[in-house]
Amino acid sequence: MNLTREGGLFLPYAKRLTALAREARLAVKPFAEAGILRVGTMESTAASRLPPVLRRLSESHPGAHLPLTIAATRELIVSVLSDELDCAFVAKPPAEMQPEWYSTNNLGGLCATTAYEERLLLVLPASHPPLQGPGDVQVHTLAALEPGCTYRNVAERWLGRGGYIRTSEMSSYHSILATVLGGNAIGVVPESVLNMLNWTSDVRTHEIACVETVLVRKPDYVSDLFTAFERVVVSQSSGAPSGHSLEH
Repeated sequence: MNLTREGGLFLPYAKRLTALAREARLAVKPFAEAGILRVGTMESTAASRLPPVLRRLSESHPGAHLPLTIAATRELIVSVLSDELDCAFVAKPPAEMQPEWYSTNNLGGLCATTAYEERLLLVLPASHPPLQGPGDVQVHTLAALEPGCTYRNVAERWLGRGGYIRTSEMSSYHSILATVLGGNAIGVVPESVLNMLNWTSDVRTHEIACVETVLVRKPDYVSDLFTAFERVVVSQSSGAPSGHSLEH
């Protein structure tokens, strides 16, 4: 059996393709052996909660690769459902908002593990009088992150009980606090982030909700690296381990 003329022309390309495929497998072999876990996270969780988790996981799984994607809750949920992410930390709002939240974000069937409890604070200029309720707010602009942020949604709902409020979209918690310090806005920030930035003495705060952070994944996603990651998250959390499915 002899190669045709066309086969003879294709043979060197086939050998080069085979060699390139072998080279690619060798290049990713360390990651394949240790595992890759694509983790989505809110900015606040990445800054105040994840550093000790990632450090501890690197000690037990030194070759593991955990690329982080930072986004708002709504975007993270979509990414998990579409398999762009393996898991994500998202903010679960107070009970009275959950029916609306589930409908908006299509969370039916996602599995979730309780990770953290966040005290959500309204941050006001230091000169602002103390609050008893939303009707006492004297500044009518809220500095917050993008619309898909659960913390923003909780604050808008709480402030809406006191009348009109306009939301000014910010790119980070630093910019939120800088705007508040300017005296023209109030902001919404989790307590863990505010404490980390050491600006507590420069502003007045008022707690508006306790928001649960959960680690979500699709029910059919299972890996040894995820199991180890979830175990570290739960052990680092101050709350008791809790796993459940989020249903409509």
